[in-house]
Amino acid sequence: MVRETKLYDLLGVSPSANEQELKKAYRKQALKYHPDKPTGDTEKFKEISEAFDILSNADKRQVYDDYGLEAARGNAPAGGNPFANGGTSSGGASPFGFGTGGSGFSQADAFNIFSQMGGFGMSDDGFGFSSFGGNGFGGGGFGKSSGFGGMPGGFGGGHSSRSRPEPDTVTISLPVSLEDLFNGGVKKMKLNRKGINGTKESKVMSINIKPGWKAGTKINFTNEGDYQPECQARQTVQFVLEEKPHPVFKREGNDLKMTLPLTFKESLCGFNKEVNTIDGRKIPLSRSSPVQPNTSTTYPGLGMPISKSPGSRGDLHVAFKVDYPLSLTPEQKQIINQYF
Repeated sequence: MVRETKLYDLLGVSPSANEQELKKAYRKQALKYHPDKPTGDTEKFKEISEAFDILSNADKRQVYDDYGLEAARGNAPAGGNPFANGGTSSGGASPFGFGTGGSGFSQADAFNIFSQMGGFGMSDDGFGFSSFGGNGFGGGGFGKSSGFGGMPGGFGGGHSSRSRPEPDTVTISLPVSLEDLFNGGVKKMKLNRKGINGTKESKVMSINIKPGWKAGTKINFTNEGDYQPECQARQTVQFVLEEKPHPVFKREGNDLKMTLPLTFKESLCGFNKEVNTIDGRKIPLSRSSPVQPNTSTTYPGLGMPISKSPGSRGDLHVAFKVDYPLSLTPEQKQIINQYF
């Protein structure tokens, strides 16, 4: 019986999971939480990678099952740990060549594991399509104490094998209107790129925008940019949403803010106006009493859609801006003094 199940829970597998189940689980979670994804979570990505790093090594997994996470990291529990060096004859070497002992598992380790497992080109079995040959790691065993294929911290059956470099990522700004971010939809952009033989070619990219996405959201298209011979693959094209200025609304998080100008007379005597919302509705807005400077009114649920909570929206805030007169005539001053 295992001491704790945190690492298994992170990958979404049972403590009895075999190597194939671990690889598939890692692929699913890593692709979901990679920081370049809209659903990305840097810390979660790091935790998932460390979990896979430990559970993919038979000896470290045994230490984890018997003594818990700190022991698997190389930190001995109270009373001493016979596997304090990580449980391997090579001093706790990871199958990926990263130590998980006292120095800790770093974000760089997480990205290296992701890259060596095939990056965004990972196939359903968790390995890259082309990075390491037809069957992933040269037929080496998975989860052996000395690494894949019996070689400490390395890959292959008795010899070192290096992966091809990852293709570059090219970032392109994609200007979108506030209405685009409110409604969602598809934006098309023509991409000029280099082909396998260096010839120029073009492709129209369709970018699906979900309602409620914010400026800075990244959408990746792997293997769609210029062909890089050294990688034997195309660059990753990354579109970054850029919100265009809106003539009426200003977005703050999921809320929208707008300014409603009032004359000095309207601020004192009241008014009847209409407010146009982002989705085209007209809302009556009136006051019969004086409006104090720097005040506003809020309409709940009339702001931007919340992408992570379908059906929910932020609020609309309407701020009043009073147009005070720059000068008064003697008659106007007399009336004000008489009635105020």
